[in-house]
Amino acid sequence: MRDFAADLVAAASRLDQKPALVGASLGGLAGLIAAGELAPGSFASLTLVDIAPRMEPSGVMRVVGFMEEHVDSGFASPEEAADVIARYMPHRPKRGASDGLKNYLRQKSDGRFYWHWDPVFIRNIMAARQGDPDSQERQSAMLSQAAAKLTLPLHLIRGASSDLVSEEAVLHLRQLAPHAEYTDIADATHMVVGDANDAFSAAIVDFLGRHHSSDTTHPHGTREL
Repeated sequence: MRDFAADLVAAASRLDQKPALVGASLGGLAGLIAAGELAPGSFASLTLVDIAPRMEPSGVMRVVGFMEEHVDSGFASPEEAADVIARYMPHRPKRGASDGLKNYLRQKSDGRFYWHWDPVFIRNIMAARQGDPDSQERQSAMLSQAAAKLTLPLHLIRGASSDLVSEEAVLHLRQLAPHAEYTDIADATHMVVGDANDAFSAAIVDFLGRHHSSDTTHPHGTREL
């Protein structure tokens, strides 16, 4: 996790101004470590998209299990990958192989399409969870310590139907960082952007518009979209 966080810090250091970091899932975890532990002051703000220091173990395994499926065998076509996604998210109307989906796939020399994530990374997560039941608790403690150090503008966006971030996890984060703002997006799961992109975009634009404009005086609070 610290390697991912170090990449964020390195990228931010090359920019002319501090970036507003928006991290979904793994990106949010890396953002917490980067902004709270490795290099405080590197970012103008941090938005966590359906991720928090405490995560539901069953939700974590469901997400990682989906990522592990077909990681070695790949797909015959983007349409086959779309079918797998449809089974993983039955609540969402089935979608075809859009250009957006194709951005998450790589066609290799064998002609098959593979997810762009690293199979070794995914297998290591599964092995750690199965071989060391306490690994998630240690990770949660590490992330909690980082969150407690955050002083930059902080925004948590949660999918109201998320199986990864519970309402208790939201409360825990807001106890660690009382200045955090919180948006709960209806009809969205862990895949907030794909489930409710318009509401997600509205929440992002509102937060960034208030914190990165000349007038930064505003109340902190909770919103439902």
